Amino acid sequence: MKKLINDPRDVVVESVEGFVLAHSDIVTVHGDPWYVARVGGAVPGKVGVVSGGGSGHEPMHVGYVGAGMLDVAVPGPVFTSPTPDQIAAAVRAADGGAGVLAVVKSYTGDVLNFETGAELAQAEGVEVERVVVDDDCAVESSTSAVGRRGVAGTVVVEKIAGAAAARGDDLAGVARVARRAIEQVCSMGVALAPCTVPHVGRPSFDLPDDEVEIGIGIHGEPGRRRVPLASADEITTTLLDAVADDLGILAGERVLLLVNGMGGTPLSELYIVYRRARALLADRGVRVTRSLVGDYTTALEMQGASVSLLRLDDELTALWDAPVHTAALRW
Repeated sequence: MKKLINDPRDVVVESVEGFVLAHSDIVTVHGDPWYVARVGGAVPGKVGVVSGGGSGHEPMHVGYVGAGMLDVAVPGPVFTSPTPDQIAAAVRAADGGAGVLAVVKSYTGDVLNFETGAELAQAEGVEVERVVVDDDCAVESSTSAVGRRGVAGTVVVEKIAGAAAARGDDLAGVARVARRAIEQVCSMGVALAPCTVPHVGRPSFDLPDDEVEIGIGIHGEPGRRRVPLASADEITTTLLDAVADDLGILAGERVLLLVNGMGGTPLSELYIVYRRARALLADRGVRVTRSLVGDYTTALEMQGASVSLLRLDDELTALWDAPVHTAALRW
């Protein structure tokens, strides 16, 4: 294992401390319990928006704290959910008197701990709603309690929920818009090579040099299948067709196209994926009216990418376009 770290046990703490030093105009860190909040604290009268989960997916989630997006993010250990006490403290910190929406990725630990954390905050008088993001269409069927996983589409949901809160929607309204975004977003990824969790010290799975994993999860969970390494166009076709078919996207519809890097893929390769995805959508008669390309939901240094589509309408487009100022997303 070769990584720019000190003690593997200190990776998250030292990384977050460095992040906050670099972006002290946007965020501040709170210790014991551990969370990252927007500078200035909760906005009075505005619905607070909170998210979080295991670290290792940067810039998710701390990179999305700021005006127009998250009020507080809760980083857990690498690929491990934050504790209920952390989450409860984060919810309290985000409450400006109008309640708090928690955006939760669909993993058992995150779902259970956010439920418990929300209950702790509610016992202290904070009104809390939760929405669960499950955009990974690689999971065709599941016997788990949470079903599909939450992956890169979570960024889209956090942005739209944050914009709805910023425009003054009440808690029920912000939750409604977030759930509608969840219903209209779908993602699927591919891994070319595994990642290494610092405290484990070895690759999270084995993948031969001549194979790729279609439908990989952002923690290295198995995908739909392993196939021989193919061209970028062939792999992109597999991902895009699965996502578009799952959403039932029709000719004439508008979409946001997100091509997301897993942490170890050059931006030049992501644009090759984007190029092919645009061509495939044009062939379907689908209009790409908003785009995002880059590392937005990573898996440490995993080589690979994911393709996400969000079906757009006028309201979702306006919320996506609304001003945002975070470390990782701003316009």
